[in-house]
Amino acid sequence: MITISNVSKWYGKVQVLKKCSAEIAKGEVVVVCGPSGSGKSTLIKCVNGLEPFEEGAITVDGISVGDPKTKLPKLRARIGMVFQHFELFPHLSVMRNLSLAQIKVLGRNPKTATEKGMKLLERVGLSAHAAKFPGQLSGGQQQRVAIARALAMDPIAMLFDEPTSALDPEMIQEVLDVMVALAKDGMTMIVVTHEMGFARKVANRVIFMDKGEIVEDAPTADFFGKPRSERAQLFLSKILQH
Repeated sequence: MITISNVSKWYGKVQVLKKCSAEIAKGEVVVVCGPSGSGKSTLIKCVNGLEPFEEGAITVDGISVGDPKTKLPKLRARIGMVFQHFELFPHLSVMRNLSLAQIKVLGRNPKTATEKGMKLLERVGLSAHAAKFPGQLSGGQQQRVAIARALAMDPIAMLFDEPTSALDPEMIQEVLDVMVALAKDGMTMIVVTHEMGFARKVANRVIFMDKGEIVEDAPTADFFGKPRSERAQLFLSKILQH
């Protein structure tokens, strides 16, 4: 479904991605973890063209992301993205947040878009909040709306960029529960997260990054049971103590 081949990226003279390669099969859930500044978020933003990259290639469902001829807005409509800070339109109701892109990008009629939106709000446990504005919801509820909004576009894959890191501890589980359900339904997912419990429970594989490089790409049980690199061992020893 997603192929990343020798991708390198620079910000000025600083190289932030160094020859990164990975493959994500249809229906696979891959967690990307590593210390802050290791390039995790940059890598997944390259997957849907939010960040350009200078070297290498990325294909999503056979479409080349880096090809100048590729219509990126059309491609992004097929890859759901959920950010750390929700990115909802504050001046639009929850339902309008869910239906707007369906109408504008997919050309759905407003009635169909609303029906789809209601089904998804039900799925994330928020059907009672359709008429509210984002500011009237908790952080966890806003993030669940953001997930529903991404799903409204019928994506072939979902990218999550630290979806719980801006949330209070009590709200983290309600967002992770929605993501666990998505994974069980067979959604292809790349998740940048520090939630190691989620990674253990849901991920098929874990990609560990450090200083712009993919240091390990291993089945979940192997990564947690016996990480190959010293850097991953050190990272896990620190993060799993908490």
